[in-house]
Amino acid sequence: MIEIALKALIALLPVLVLVVVLFRLDSHRLLGTHFMLRIFLAGCLSAIACYWINAFVLESFAVDFSRYSRLVAPLIEESVKASILIYLFRTNRIGFLIDAGILGFTVGAGFSFVENIYYLNMASDAHYGVWMVRGFGTAIMHGGATALFAIVSETMTQRHLKMNPLLYIPGLIVAFLLHAIFNHFPVSPVLSTVVTLLILPTILFLLFERDETTIHNFLELDFAMHKRLLRQIEHGEFTGCEAGRFLKDMQEKLSAPVANEMVEYFRLHTELVLSAESILLGREQGIEVEIGDEIQQRLRKMHELEKHIGHAGLRTLRPHLKFTAKDMWEIHLLEDEVSSHHA
Repeated sequence: MIEIALKALIALLPVLVLVVVLFRLDSHRLLGTHFMLRIFLAGCLSAIACYWINAFVLESFAVDFSRYSRLVAPLIEESVKASILIYLFRTNRIGFLIDAGILGFTVGAGFSFVENIYYLNMASDAHYGVWMVRGFGTAIMHGGATALFAIVSETMTQRHLKMNPLLYIPGLIVAFLLHAIFNHFPVSPVLSTVVTLLILPTILFLLFERDETTIHNFLELDFAMHKRLLRQIEHGEFTGCEAGRFLKDMQEKLSAPVANEMVEYFRLHTELVLSAESILLGREQGIEVEIGDEIQQRLRKMHELEKHIGHAGLRTLRPHLKFTAKDMWEIHLLEDEVSSHHA
């Protein structure tokens, strides 16, 4: 019993520790613990889905198992894991390289966690070396491959609000190649584990350190811009920007109540984005900004306006108001903060 417990620790603990380390590296705390747990569970479910997909493909087609495990399985598994990240991208739940990398690694960690539990159940008598390779090699590879997919995809899509599936292909190719090369590694599994353990975390740490500066610069510039824009909205002097000219045009074309709702929606959205940026800038300085009832009321009012305007109306309105993917991400961040605060 003790032997099985030790093997389980070796197989399961390293990737979980690395998830926690990556999470703690984020000084802005872009991701909440509840959200991270849900993403980890999604990664666990992706492993279960891949088990059934792989079993179906192997039973349905005459494929050599060795070739399948080196080429076909990596493509299926990386595609399924990537689908979780694509959903997060399309719902504006990823804002920077840091949270892209952390979420990608967390999905891969969940996948490897379930996969290693399966192998522990099927081959519990295997030597400790097998679990060293699976815990420090295969598990880190799964997390690292999905993290690289997320980082490449964030780089490709950060300027695009509309979905273009082609933008996710480069990241998928990178993840597939890493996975396939690991499975093809021409020398010993121990050496492949050492290489994986040294290279992938190092790449992630370097990217995160660089992105901390990017986040700081972005927040300072965006905070100043949104503060200036809010001041213009409050004084009715925002016609100098495209969004202001559009709203002014709507005021002339539409009835007063409808036009006023659009202006109110624009004002609330700007206020909330500004609040999110204040929270992140405060955390950078080690200051925790309190989430008050006022923010919750603004979020509630904004969502009421969204329901009244309607889905079709919002799709027409938002491009003219020049809401960026980062703006939408900051609103989601604020909603998560409010939920965590009340929980």
